[in-house]
Amino acid sequence: MPERLGVVVHPARPLDGPINALMRWADRHGAEVVQIAVPGQDRRVAPVGQAADCDLIVSIGGDGTMLAAIRAALAAGRPALGLACGSLGVLTEVEAHELDSALDRFSAGDWSPRRLPALAIACEDAGELVALNDLVIVRAGIGQVRVSSHVDGVLFTRLAGDGCIVSTPLGSSAYSLAAGSALITPDTDAYLLTPLPTHGGSHVPLVVSARSTLELEVTTGIGGARLEIDGQVIDTVPRRLTIVLRPDVATLVAFADTEPLFVSLRRRQLLLDSPRIIADDGDA
Repeated sequence: MPERLGVVVHPARPLDGPINALMRWADRHGAEVVQIAVPGQDRRVAPVGQAADCDLIVSIGGDGTMLAAIRAALAAGRPALGLACGSLGVLTEVEAHELDSALDRFSAGDWSPRRLPALAIACEDAGELVALNDLVIVRAGIGQVRVSSHVDGVLFTRLAGDGCIVSTPLGSSAYSLAAGSALITPDTDAYLLTPLPTHGGSHVPLVVSARSTLELEVTTGIGGARLEIDGQVIDTVPRRLTIVLRPDVATLVAFADTEPLFVSLRRRQLLLDSPRIIADDGDA
């Protein structure tokens, strides 16, 4: 039975219902609820506490909120549970009305750890960074970004354009998929380099082995470039980055009846069938 629950909440959505449900569950089971401070989170629903003092970190919001919760949880070596307030996402696998059941199952040990890899990024101006979804190098104004990519010391491409995305298997269903790149199944030992729109040249995504090192060298036009990690802008100018994929960095709470990735993406219409195909009533 958890003695202390940490909560991370979406900064803007109306969440009184699920927040109150969490408080009631904690009160019934003699558990304390504290709020975990994360960047950009000014909304207060509980006393501020430390992730390391919690048994479980609960995210109430969407996938963005869950990413912030996972980052807090991984630093403390704690599992994270995502509560979807809106449409179910890739990370927020439990609907709001299922909160009590999910916490009961966690307390009873009726769950399994879903291990997530992450990108470890050595950046000469910012030290080592960690990305659970993706890192993005994107032009910050007029002019192009030039990115030279090397895999295990061998030149792959030199791009001039809007920038590029490097994503984990999890992150391949986010910005990378929206940019028209490949989708990597969650258990694939690989990561993905996706060019953003370029001024000519090769424009193919690259699937990189989990055992390989990706190096990016960045030069910019007069508008400069910015570095984003999991959607958050990093206060540094990206110049040279060395990237590897590390396994089992974070832990999510998963249940035996968790919705598979493809089912989630099809339900959210991120994966669509050809309009020439008319499915039978029983087809999915």
